Amino acid sequence: MINFNGTLTDNTRILTPNNRGFAYGDALFETLKASHGRILFWEDHYFRLMASMRIMRMDIPMTFTMEFLEAEILKVLEANSLRTQTARIKLTVYRDAEGLYLPQGHDVGYIITAQALDSDFYLLDEAPYVVDLFKDYFVAPGLLSTIKSNNKLIHVLGSIYAQENDLQNCLLLNTDKQVIEALNGNVFMVKGQVIKTTPLEQGCLKGVMRKQLIDVIQKLPDYQLEEAAISPFELQKADELFITNVIRGIQPVTQYRKKTYGFTVAKDLLGKLNAKIRLTS
Repeated sequence: MINFNGTLTDNTRILTPNNRGFAYGDALFETLKASHGRILFWEDHYFRLMASMRIMRMDIPMTFTMEFLEAEILKVLEANSLRTQTARIKLTVYRDAEGLYLPQGHDVGYIITAQALDSDFYLLDEAPYVVDLFKDYFVAPGLLSTIKSNNKLIHVLGSIYAQENDLQNCLLLNTDKQVIEALNGNVFMVKGQVIKTTPLEQGCLKGVMRKQLIDVIQKLPDYQLEEAAISPFELQKADELFITNVIRGIQPVTQYRKKTYGFTVAKDLLGKLNAKIRLTS
């Protein structure tokens, strides 16, 4: 069952050829994780969505409050018997208007889907996880690169490249040839006591898990957080490299080319992240 503009339906073929999200990528999405009916980091997701809609010049309906959208999400969880489980949710908002490139209106519609996940809290995956650079195309820094729009061609092509080369993921570069993110999350690099991540100005996604982890790190006296550009050459000298998103939490990278990494810091941070979630539940 999915939620299509407030109506629960089992019809997954609901988009027309004129839907702007399909026709022009004129849409945004949020990927969320819910545990036993509680949406993790919901406030951060909500405010990112509202900010992204403003960037996209979408009219935000008066009904689009935190409480309204949360209730719409919970309706989907209930309809799919997922209120007492952990679930992955996708909330897509599209401009619901006629027109070609120029929309003949700024109303919005939304679609919410959900599927079951295995674990309630974040677990550290210690299996081999090999990455490389994806250099066929580059991300142009700017506000549009920080939002989760439906324009994800570089991520699609990078995912195909990773599969073709037996990689678990790829790292994306911006037009200045700096590492900005992975295909499915933000990147953190550890060297000694310094934990470094790409600043938003470099073109990386404004990740919700990125924000959570930055908050955790800044409260730890043993580590120093640095938001600065990451050169590909730095990857060879790093002690650890890991990827963050709200579904996996923290995913340690074990190998980049001939360089291998540990995951001591990643494991420590993941424990503190889970503790933070428990305290706010």
